[in-house]
Amino acid sequence: MISEKPMDRVTCGDVGFGKTEVAMRAAFVSANAGKQVALIAPTTLLVQQHAKNFQDRFADWPFKIASLSRFKTPKQTRETVADLAAGKVDIVIGTHKLLQKDIQFKDLGLVIVDEEHRFGVRHKEQLKKLRANVDMLTLTATPIPRTLNMSLSGLRDLSIIATPPTQRHSIKTFVTEWDKALIQEACARELARGGQVYFLHNEVKTIQKMADDLSAILPDTKIRFAHGQMPEKELESIMRDFYHQRFQILVATTIIESGIDVPNANTIIINRADKLGLAQLHQIRGRVGRSHHKAYAYLIIPSKKTITGDAKKRLEAIESLEDLGVGFTLASHDLEIRGAGELLGDDQSGQIQEIGFSMYNDLLERAVKALKAGKLPQLDDRETRTTVDLGVPALIPDDYLPDVHNRLIMYKRIASAKDAEALRELRVEMIDRFGLLPEAVNNLFEVTRLKQIAQKMGIIKLDMGEEGGRILFNEKPNIDPMKIMGIVQKRPWEFKIKGQDKLYFEYEAMETLEQRVQWIKRLFKEIEAVE
Repeated sequence: MISEKPMDRVTCGDVGFGKTEVAMRAAFVSANAGKQVALIAPTTLLVQQHAKNFQDRFADWPFKIASLSRFKTPKQTRETVADLAAGKVDIVIGTHKLLQKDIQFKDLGLVIVDEEHRFGVRHKEQLKKLRANVDMLTLTATPIPRTLNMSLSGLRDLSIIATPPTQRHSIKTFVTEWDKALIQEACARELARGGQVYFLHNEVKTIQKMADDLSAILPDTKIRFAHGQMPEKELESIMRDFYHQRFQILVATTIIESGIDVPNANTIIINRADKLGLAQLHQIRGRVGRSHHKAYAYLIIPSKKTITGDAKKRLEAIESLEDLGVGFTLASHDLEIRGAGELLGDDQSGQIQEIGFSMYNDLLERAVKALKAGKLPQLDDRETRTTVDLGVPALIPDDYLPDVHNRLIMYKRIASAKDAEALRELRVEMIDRFGLLPEAVNNLFEVTRLKQIAQKMGIIKLDMGEEGGRILFNEKPNIDPMKIMGIVQKRPWEFKIKGQDKLYFEYEAMETLEQRVQWIKRLFKEIEAVE
């Protein structure tokens, strides 16, 4: 924040790992320097909770803290807006209201976006307009693919909070079909240890019936329900009563997803979990386990046969990844499944399965390099990359390196080597790790080295057999055409030109790879290849 360049940082940490603490410290730095701070949160309940936490934390400091949400009366809202424009408010915490055109700041220094994945691109585009001279801090447990991609590509800074709070346990997760006895047992066990239960039912029409059904199987238990269409005061009152343990079970919609912190609630039952997204399930599961007690999450589904294939994958992922700090891992899975989205457009996901994340990053890196060099990026040149075929097996055999994953990694590293020195180091490493190289692997290294030389010369394809072959050049090869003409004129029995881009050659039978490599290297030297 003290550097001249405005900050644009994504902070990724699991629920309850301390992202709000980071936000508070950043807000203090900004407010203490005389700048205004705006914290934007997705729900009114979260705004209310943040406002209370900030007021408690900064009670001994002369900062004026205000909030904007639908819990405020029109008169209170007008006063806050006027005070913001006049510079009387130091820290303002609000929902999407803060993005309205009539909100003016006197001297805004820091914008904090909480639960970034809950905002659409258009909202974030509005915030982007402030970035020229305002610091941005984005907090999220599971960044959306577009944001994660921008962070991994270096367009935005990324910080990961990976250390859980002390005495925090992972949340035990079960995927199960609806079973009255199981639900009764789960609730009874939690209530017996003095805790409270969240029951997520994401349908406003039937939420009251669900609360009545639970009352029938759990007599003598105080149960209430809450959803976002309730009057503000009633919703506020229910959440406050639940926090102060005035009733034991809260039946709610996904309004509880963001930030509501009730340390005493350590069991959550999620009805129709198959209808929720991966990041959403992770967020909702994080509502429990916020104290030192062991927490439990039950994901209720109708039947494994009736849910979709994608839903099955999501549930398997959330059930298997129940360790602390898996939000970033889940977001990475999400990026691989849904695609990276558009850097400049509205789409927050894309068709990454068509090309794979690794190739996408490669294309992006080359486009950025080309633009920095003042050239237009040629994104279709991947198809015209150099291929070399010397008519011999060039591969890593299964019996030399049996593990498929390791084989793929080594192929990738050999193909990505920049020069002869990098190839030499890889060769030494493979001998050290896996033993002496078989002939096919030696061939692979030789072919890759020739590919490096040919690529610099602007050769698209090199084919060689026992008695001859051909070279195919690109439109603007990095060679002197007069030298090729000279070679053809001197040895017309050996070389022929066909068209503007093909050079055919013949020679006496060469059975070994070594003979062919030496022959082609001599030819490259004649037309001045750079080794």
